[in-house]
Amino acid sequence: MKKVAYDDYYTEKNYFGNPYPGLVDFFKHYQPKGIVLDLGCGQGRDTVVLGELGYKVIGIDHSIVGIKQLNNEAEERNLDVEGIVGDVHDYRIPKEIDIVLLDSMLHFYKRDLEKETAFVNDILTQLKENGLFVNCTLKGAKREKILREIINRSPYEWDILTDVYTEYSEANAEYHLLAIKKGKAI
Repeated sequence: MKKVAYDDYYTEKNYFGNPYPGLVDFFKHYQPKGIVLDLGCGQGRDTVVLGELGYKVIGIDHSIVGIKQLNNEAEERNLDVEGIVGDVHDYRIPKEIDIVLLDSMLHFYKRDLEKETAFVNDILTQLKENGLFVNCTLKGAKREKILREIINRSPYEWDILTDVYTEYSEANAEYHLLAIKKGKAI
């Protein structure tokens, strides 16, 4: 893979900071622990913490530098975590995946709306029945509305497990955390 901009950003350790407290709290209390696919994992701020909480985690990111850092950290801590260099938009979700996590991946800006909508639709379609889709994004009525519309147009039933805001003091902002469980086709 070619060098990407994040390769330069990731020369700084823990570039994006610590995981959102609400995200960690959700995964700490969720049962059963399963296999998480962290799409756009970067250096692994969520991936490593989820591994420490007892989840098996696969992280996908296009940054060779970020994935190398993630794999080194996971090896040092002896975690059941694997980072893979790849394009999250092209990654096919294996059937053994229990949870798909998107952390700060969706913005629904005008120029990205079509691509991000297709991305979410692909995830919702590929996710197995009873699988979880967990999304954490900067609080914003417009982007939250768009995500809900995508989910509501999906041909599946969805149970909301959490739909909360979590403060993130490192960015002096609130983030929206949505976790839904896939049901049967409607």
